[in-house]
Amino acid sequence: MEVGIQVVNNGKLKNSISVSLENLTTYDIAIIGGGLSGLSLAIQSARAGYKTILFEKEEYPFHRVCGEYISLESWNFLEDLGVPLSDLNLPIIKKLVVTAPNGKSLTHNLPLGGFGISRHKLDSMLAVIAQKNAVHVLDYTKVQDLSFEDEVFTLQCSPSDKASEIFTIKSRIVCGSFGKRSNLDIKWKRDFVKQKPNKLNNYIGVKYHIQSDYPEDTIALHNFRNGYCGISKIEDNRYCLCYLTTAGELDKAGNSIKQMETDFLYRNPHLKKIFTNSKFLLGDPVIISQVSFDQKSLVENHVLMVGDAAGMITPLCGNGMSMALHGSKIYFQWLQQFFDQKISRTEMENGYMQEWHRNFHTRLKTGRIVQSLFGKELLTNIFINTIKPFPKFISYLIRKTHGQPF
Repeated sequence: MEVGIQVVNNGKLKNSISVSLENLTTYDIAIIGGGLSGLSLAIQSARAGYKTILFEKEEYPFHRVCGEYISLESWNFLEDLGVPLSDLNLPIIKKLVVTAPNGKSLTHNLPLGGFGISRHKLDSMLAVIAQKNAVHVLDYTKVQDLSFEDEVFTLQCSPSDKASEIFTIKSRIVCGSFGKRSNLDIKWKRDFVKQKPNKLNNYIGVKYHIQSDYPEDTIALHNFRNGYCGISKIEDNRYCLCYLTTAGELDKAGNSIKQMETDFLYRNPHLKKIFTNSKFLLGDPVIISQVSFDQKSLVENHVLMVGDAAGMITPLCGNGMSMALHGSKIYFQWLQQFFDQKISRTEMENGYMQEWHRNFHTRLKTGRIVQSLFGKELLTNIFINTIKPFPKFISYLIRKTHGQPF
């Protein structure tokens, strides 16, 4: 099977140099999923001298459903990876605005703050950096299945649109960084996939890029019935407009995104103003379904999970991207000890799970609690009106869902 190694051409990754993967030695680490956690782990691994391959089912560059706000706790880590954030003139975000469905609002300074950058730009930059560090990047490639025997994984892979054209890769370690829900989650029957629809799953996410006159130092969360919508500035004088709601709301609107926005989002006067006065840039929105915030296992079939595959914090907490990046750093530290033969595979798996829980369990738990307080119109109106006079409590909630620079 001949598969093209990805090379850079005017900032876009293209298939160019063909090699026979069957003739390559076993990889040290195979990473399934080329988002923030997968790409950052790949860069760290390759720089340490480990033979690294990364699979991404889409073709770079592409858009993802994401709020595109990153806590400043990740700034130094991204620059260490080689992302020149200081040279990009990115908006620095210091204020948070939260509005209730009835339009009542509260404003609060963010203790640490964040910055805005699109996933289209950031993921593409990380993919280029990974390639320059000798990561074998295979985009538009899907891992269909894998097995583990005699301390080696065998991965069955194919082009994303040609599931029958299978080729095989072997690797000592496999990382699952395949996002919110994948074909492997379903094949392995992970617990969160088997959950019946409840208040923590069966969401849909919708993202636009717009031009707006919204304050560039502010991220806002505008609530509406059974959902909330965030807006914040990214690069090139654009804004990310991204919302989360239940699949049931879309059903009520006859499966029409535009009708749902008119019927439900416009009830919040702030959202109506944004949607009717902004210029939409992407054409059709980017949409994802079956989003779940249920608890997830960190290890499946000896595959260690990172990023959204390990656990997803509710978007209203605004810290998912930093958690994905930080999680990759934690993963790499345990991976390195394993490759240095200081610990066994079991010790690596257990150590990673314990450290992941120490860093993120409280954030996820707090996020689920906060999520439960939003969505119902009356409850959200009351909650925002109640906490507005208590800025220390608001700061406490923000600190409980964010970390320190790592």
